[in-house]
Amino acid sequence: MKIQIKSLFAAIACVGLLVQSGFSANSDTQTVTYEVQAINEFAVSGSPGALTISTATAGAAPDAVTDATTTYAITTNETNRKITGAINTAMPSGVTLSVTLATPAGGTSAGKKSLSTSATDLVTGISTLNESGKVITYELAATSAAGVVASASKTVTLTVTAGS
Repeated sequence: MKIQIKSLFAAIACVGLLVQSGFSANSDTQTVTYEVQAINEFAVSGSPGALTISTATAGAAPDAVTDATTTYAITTNETNRKITGAINTAMPSGVTLSVTLATPAGGTSAGKKSLSTSATDLVTGISTLNESGKVITYELAATSAAGVVASASKTVTLTVTAGS
């Protein structure tokens, strides 16, 4: 008899579970948390060739030389960004290294700018874009007073930062 009563209770419990599952909802909800963080990515492609000044017109300053073989790509999801440029150490007296960055959509190029150890604005007014293949043009100029300058290198740092 005890075994029959236990079996009866087990059967009632199973029926209760089946009845309960028959009353379950046919939909439910979940909360999904999301976020898009600030993105400011910048990359350069290629390497500029050696800039060598070797000619001049009689009576004029040495001829400046340029290189436009490198490009940059930029992605930002923020507004009012700018690209600045600086070099790691000062140029020799009478020698100037300048750079011009092609303007991405909606931005404003500052044109050709001399590089120094202080960051200078190269492109301003950049907002929410992704572009690539934008040309970087370097120019090396020298005065006659610079004299002969041995081959050397500078590290150019280009940075995307908040506009002012």
